[in-house]
Amino acid sequence: MLKGVLFDMDGVLLESEEYINRAGVMLFREKGYEVEPGDFIPFTGMGENRYLGGVAEKYGIPFDVIEDKRRAYEIYRSMVRGKLHPLPGVVHFIEKCREKELKIAVATSADYVKMQINLSEIELPESVFDATVNGLDIENLKPSPDIFLKAAERIGVLPENCLVVEDAVSGIKAGKAAGAKVLAVTTTFSRDQLVKADWLVNDLSDVPEEVLLW
Repeated sequence: MLKGVLFDMDGVLLESEEYINRAGVMLFREKGYEVEPGDFIPFTGMGENRYLGGVAEKYGIPFDVIEDKRRAYEIYRSMVRGKLHPLPGVVHFIEKCREKELKIAVATSADYVKMQINLSEIELPESVFDATVNGLDIENLKPSPDIFLKAAERIGVLPENCLVVEDAVSGIKAGKAAGAKVLAVTTTFSRDQLVKADWLVNDLSDVPEEVLLW
């Protein structure tokens, strides 16, 4: 029986990939290295340690995880101010969850600072949700199920009674590994890449009634 909904953030509640991608490119340029926007794609949804660190590893670029992430977020914050908005259907879907008295949580691999920036910019602050989990709260990031297990625990719902809302292949794997059902949106990956989800939609304005009725 559905009792909780666990939302990924980037690509589900909002689209910020363009900006963190550009911030990553600018970060490495400041360090004296040229990388391509496409270099970051394999690390999408895995948290900024891997998103930035994976590209640094690919090119053999020295990477100070604390300082380089701090600078990347500084660049990112200045880029997104006034430019982020909820994706289609997000606000209405959250309202429907509330009408059905479902517990809701954000479960993002992003660090707390990025989560806070994003939720604030789209006017869905942490207080809207019953709980939040970010990449600093767990040891093993997606595709490990840890983030969704932690989110389910924080809202007091068994994982098998949760719906995970995701846009990334690694997130679907994590949701299924946690024992949850998964609704995938085609914001970031193609339908062919997301076929292991229980439901597939273009965005949250296109969700079948059955998704919230089990």
